[in-house]
Parts: sequence; C-alpha cells; structure tokens
Amino acid sequence: MCKLCASAEIVFLPCAKYAHEMSSSDDPRRVHFQSPEYLVERLDAIADLFDTDRTDLLVNAIREYIEETAESQSFQELVATKYYDNQLDFETVKQLVGAETAQRLRLLKSDLEDEPFDLAAPDDIDIYDGDNNTIDTESPSTDIDER
Repeated sequence: MCKLCASAEIVFLPCAKYAHEMSSSDDPRRVHFQSPEYLVERLDAIADLFDTDRTDLLVNAIREYIEETAESQSFQELVATKYYDNQLDFETVKQLVGAETAQRLRLLKSDLEDEPFDLAAPDDIDIYDGDNNTIDTESPSTDIDER
C-alpha cells in the first residue's frame, strides 16, 4: 500500500500497485465524499479480510459498476437517445459506452440526419414474378369462420 492510500480517509485514490491498470493519461485524482459510517466500517472490515485497503476496494467496485452499467441495454438506449437529441457530445458518449459503440451511434446519427433519397419505385421490375394476387377490400371476407 502506498503512503497516500495508508493515510486516506474515505478517499478515492488508486494505490500505486494498481497503476499498471491505468493508461498514462489516467492520473490519480483525489475525490472526497460523504458516506454513512456503517458502510465505511463494513468496507474496512472487508479490506482487512482481503488484506487490502478501502481505496483499492472502492476503485474496483466503481470500475465494475461502470463496466456493468455501460453494458446494459437500457443505459445504452438512454445514451443513444440523449446523443440523438444533442444532449450529449460525441466525446462524452465515447466515455460512457466505449469507442466502438460511440462510433456506431455517430454513424447512425449521421444517417438519421441525412435527407432521404427522393427515389421513385422501379416500374420495370416485377418483384412478384407475375404471381401477384389482388384483394378486394370492399367485400366481406368469406374465409372467416362465422359461428
């Protein structure tokens, strides 16, 4: 455990032994927050049980929560809706759902924003191969079983 983690009180700061999991742009950031005392006591008991510290447990719990949330269908739909409504920018979407999904949403948004092609239906192609049936919608159907 690093000195910063050892002296931390309910602080979110990745310990040096987790630095390998972060990219070079993920500088540790100190975050202070309030928590009910019983949660801190339980967290400390779990940390003692696993011979680690609370910061490591918090970082892992937050990472797992974010990954699980980002993979949920309802979360991705919410992000897509807000992105299509211009409530989220592309960089935020990329942080929330990952680069691949964000790029797919960007392409779909671009398609949605394009004007539809003004194309007439082809008249030189018989898509039914001459085997089309017409239905008289004016007369009652005789196929319905009357009871």
